[in-house]
Amino acid sequence: MEIKPKEIYTTQEAQDFLKISESTIKRFLKHGIIKAYKVGGQYRIWGDEILRLVSPDFESKVYSAYRSVKQKTRKAIEKW
Repeated sequence: MEIKPKEIYTTQEAQDFLKISESTIKRFLKHGIIKAYKVGGQYRIWGDEILRLVSPDFESKVYSAYRSVKQKTRKAIEKW
């Protein structure tokens, strides 16, 4: 199945595309990792947002943030 950038998807459809659990999609929404709009009490997600999550650029940003946290943690432990 193809994700179209200008289509609007439900959280269930996004879960299926990303192969993540319901709790993970809720956490992504809560922390703003996925931008969504609430319509009639339910979230709607643009296809662009789903594609952004699976892009290599997003993955490299996550990895660089992980390295930064890892280095800060290592420095804090060394000070002890």
